[in-house]
Amino acid sequence: MLWFFTCVALLVGGYFIYGAFVEKVFGINEKRQTPAHTKTDGVDYVPMSKKKVYLVQLLNIAGVGPIFGPIMGALYGPAAMLWIIVGCIFAGAVHDYFSGMLSVRNGGASVPTIVGKYLGTPAKHFMNLFAIVLLLLVGVVFVSAPAGMLTNLINEQTGLTVTLGTMVAIIFTYYVIATIVPVDKIIGRFYPFFGALLIFMSVGLIAALMFSSEHTLLGSYQVSDMFTNLNPNDMPLWPALFITIACGAISGFHATQSPLMARCMENEKNGRFVFYGAMIGEGVIALIWCALALSYFGDMGSLAAAVADGGPGNVVYSASFGLLGVFGGIIAFLGVVILPITSGDTAFRSSRLILAEYFNMNQVKIKNRLIIAAPLFAIGAILTQVDFGVIWRYFGFANQLTAVMMLWTATAYLARADKLHWITTLPAMFMTSVVVTFILNNATLGFGLPMTISTACGVVTAFVVAFTVVGVIGKQELPADAEA
Repeated sequence: MLWFFTCVALLVGGYFIYGAFVEKVFGINEKRQTPAHTKTDGVDYVPMSKKKVYLVQLLNIAGVGPIFGPIMGALYGPAAMLWIIVGCIFAGAVHDYFSGMLSVRNGGASVPTIVGKYLGTPAKHFMNLFAIVLLLLVGVVFVSAPAGMLTNLINEQTGLTVTLGTMVAIIFTYYVIATIVPVDKIIGRFYPFFGALLIFMSVGLIAALMFSSEHTLLGSYQVSDMFTNLNPNDMPLWPALFITIACGAISGFHATQSPLMARCMENEKNGRFVFYGAMIGEGVIALIWCALALSYFGDMGSLAAAVADGGPGNVVYSASFGLLGVFGGIIAFLGVVILPITSGDTAFRSSRLILAEYFNMNQVKIKNRLIIAAPLFAIGAILTQVDFGVIWRYFGFANQLTAVMMLWTATAYLARADKLHWITTLPAMFMTSVVVTFILNNATLGFGLPMTISTACGVVTAFVVAFTVVGVIGKQELPADAEA
């Protein structure tokens, strides 16, 4: 039990120590007006308080990723917790901070525009296409996952019969509304409450586990297990763990979400709390669910059986109702369901804004919002018919590749501004090795090459890209309209 709280303490300490260091390297300017004030339009650029922006950011980035990912990652044992801590402090929170603050410095620009500004026009075109693909995958994942969970909850607890298709239609209808209405009407008004519910739910479950007479918090594991692969199916830890646990450690999806709140943040001094802090908050949630998965089922074999029986959703259902009873279980389960819904709608909203930015289409008029949103939802509806497992696998790889692009963008910015670029270069190199190794080695999504060859290619690619970004692009002057 003690070392679980030590892990949480390390994350919180990372916010105050390393987060402050990252903020100092970036160099905030409290007197500089943010886009929330300079571009206020009552739709997407709306000033909101620091606490409200934080809670909205937390819900925007925390889909099923910090729950499903750590549950699947728990199959490797407590090593998953080590990755959550290290990844969150030194990679994920740094990634989120720069994706948010570079958007603030560039008028609330979306990630493709930021990538293009610091890495060049070809990179911008690539990110425009790739970001839309990623966001559509996210939107579909975050329709299918909560729809399945809600259908199961209603059918199991009420005796009613609700079809999955009906629930998908209901959630999609909500997504359409939330995508086109002003940000402060639904997202800004209700998401802070949902954020509080999320925090309450997570703390409630771990507290129930601690005081349970049947379960012990990480009681059957040792600290040394954090450095051991305990996967009962003999799955290799490298590089799969770093793809499996994305949102709880580092996630490229966050780079598409941070600009939403960069358009609403009132002062640059709030950036560490909003962007770095929200990622630390998500890391704590990921730790909780990883610990729940490891503790509730007692051993790796039982956890693997639970996942095989109904996926990570079955783990959520079993732990929620097993620890909190029917009433508490429903509240906790709904708290989990809220996560993907509050990320799915902002995924489609981000898609709309990226396309509007690309086509230079003003979004004040609702007609313009509908023109862009309608085709996105049509494609999303078609993709919901694809097997969830297939969509999830492609989402995982696309998600981490987007994180790689954002980290290299931050490296280019820091190098060109003559600042300490290593805070983004090192995690960028590591994640480049991860995604290249994964796609070369994976037989389902990639090329099925031997692990040794795949890893060697991944490491070489990381060094080549580092030389290009730091040694070539990093020597160029900043764009004329960029502030160092």
